[in-house]
Amino acid sequence: MTGGGESRLVRGEASSQRATFLELFFDLAFVFALSRVSQRLISQLDADRSGLLFAVAQTLLLLLATWLVWSFTALTTSRLDPDRPAIQFVVVLGMLAALVMAIAMPRAFAEQGILFAGAYVMVQLGRPVFLRVVNPSEWFISNRLIFWLGVGAVPWLLGGLVASPWLRAALWTLAVALDYTGLMLGWPTPRLGRWRLPDRSLAGEHLAERYQQFLLIALGESILVLGVAFGGTRLDLDQTAAFLLSFGTTVLLWRVYFYRAGRLLAAAITNAGRPGRLGPALSHTHFFMIAGIVLTSVGLELFINHPLGETPPVWLTAILGGPALFLAGNALFVYQLFHRIAWSRVGGLAALVLLLPAAVGLPPLAVGATAAAVLAGVAGVDALLSRGRAAGAPAPTG
Repeated sequence: MTGGGESRLVRGEASSQRATFLELFFDLAFVFALSRVSQRLISQLDADRSGLLFAVAQTLLLLLATWLVWSFTALTTSRLDPDRPAIQFVVVLGMLAALVMAIAMPRAFAEQGILFAGAYVMVQLGRPVFLRVVNPSEWFISNRLIFWLGVGAVPWLLGGLVASPWLRAALWTLAVALDYTGLMLGWPTPRLGRWRLPDRSLAGEHLAERYQQFLLIALGESILVLGVAFGGTRLDLDQTAAFLLSFGTTVLLWRVYFYRAGRLLAAAITNAGRPGRLGPALSHTHFFMIAGIVLTSVGLELFINHPLGETPPVWLTAILGGPALFLAGNALFVYQLFHRIAWSRVGGLAALVLLLPAAVGLPPLAVGATAAAVLAGVAGVDALLSRGRAAGAPAPTG
């Protein structure tokens, strides 16, 4: 199904591909949201094993919901004109919801569950309802979103009302699964079927810039974490070394992402055979990379505050697991854009896994140095392979 007429809100060919100032303002709420995610993880590290696993699963659910709010808004402004007042209202609504969700995040599995769920449902369901009213020519999109997000709203709100954290987690897992399934399948709806973004309906450069900007927000949150952590120390030699190592690790994450794949993202979306399919698919790989950066920032705070002594096994999940998750997401990202395996990323991921047993008895600072050395190796291989060779054009899988 293609729709019911030309929408007056759809971007014109002459519209600017740059993110608007309002979109950049919108992103500020997510700096706060990501900092709440990392703080929540750090506060749970002293729990017993079963409690820790449950806390990590809870935080993952909250991060997935936060990412859905951002990515749905980015897809909306990459298809509809963000200079229109109606779309600007949608962006402001998303910012308000993200801010409220971040405020509720530390107690989202306690007394503020309904606040978190209510803010999420308000923006995710409110967005298509509002656009259905102001932009009726695109009913074929809005009706599908209202159906799917309306179904998902039930477990979200029920989960926010129940007292049991386990039941809340189960209901919210179902809700997140429904929301992601709808996005992946094109929101198949009774009597309407499924819908895919038309191949040339996305502003490719704009969507690429938005993904890049959010990844930079995640790196910025990492800089914020290491700055606050180091500012609260005695500024001893070992903590200063940990701070410099943390800064270097953050720079390496930036370097690995923007080497070729991140830099050529706009061209990949624009020139893809199915950009309407590639654009949403890139949301998933960027989520893995951003989750890896957030987890890495937790590790940075740990070894800045406690550079010496034995490393608790659970800390390895952040100090080594964060870079591993980032490399896994980046390997998938490279495959999406170039349709080839990024062996440097695969090798780096394998090295982090193989080094895990040997890291158990090392001080946190040494474990952090190990992770940084692996990232430096990946960046070094990239630099060697690029010498005297032109950067090939992307061949996206979408």
